[in-house]
Formats: sequence, C-alpha cells, structure tokens
Amino acid sequence: QIQLVESGGGLVQSGASLRVSCGPSGRTFSDYDMGWFRQAPGKEREFVSYINWSGGETYYADSAKGRFTISRGNAKNTIYLQMNSLKPEDTAVYYCAAGRIAGDRDDARLYDYWGQGTQVTVSS
Repeated sequence: QIQLVESGGGLVQSGASLRVSCGPSGRTFSDYDMGWFRQAPGKEREFVSYINWSGGETYYADSAKGRFTISRGNAKNTIYLQMNSLKPEDTAVYYCAAGRIAGDRDDARLYDYWGQGTQVTVSS
C-alpha cells in the first residue's frame, strides 16, 4: 500500500535546478518528521535531508549543504527538496520517508513509511 508519492524528478544538465515533491497517499503525515534519501546505481541508500514535523528544524548531509533546501507545504503534509547547482554525482533515485524520529535523523531504519522514489539524472 503506497503511503508516500514522490514527483518532480527528471533529466537536467549539470548546474541546473530541480524541485522534487513528496505527498501522502491515503493518510496524513502532517505530524511526522520527514526526510529525503537517495540511492545511486550500485551504491547504498544515503541520507540527503531531514525536516521535523513542524518545519522548524532541518538537517542536511554534507553533500547537500548550501545547494539543497528542504521545506514543508502550508498544510505540513507535503515536503519539497529544492536542488540547485546539480552535479552528475547527484544522479540517483530520490526517496522520501516519514517517521517519528527520536534518534539519528540520518538513520533510514528509523523511518516507518517510504515512497517508491523518483529518478533524478544530471548529465555532464
């Protein structure tokens, strides 16, 4: 049963910007902490960014700092990841996840709900 749905992925050139979105399907996540992870071919899934339930706290992987911005919509049920200055190494399937995070915000095991992912491809 799909709980989260990502959208907005695509093919862009190096240096371009892209915004991916994640919304609920069938339930609300307005009181959940949420995050973005990504997985490149042949690599493990890695943390990208986190936002708490209220939107008042954010956290980024070093690779995302200064280039990516995570935000929540007004209804708190949708999150966005604005990605600027994209690089070929950002190419991956991007997943959103939701959970009530009481530990390490970058630990994928703490997130209970996941989307099916959206492909982001950055050409050089």
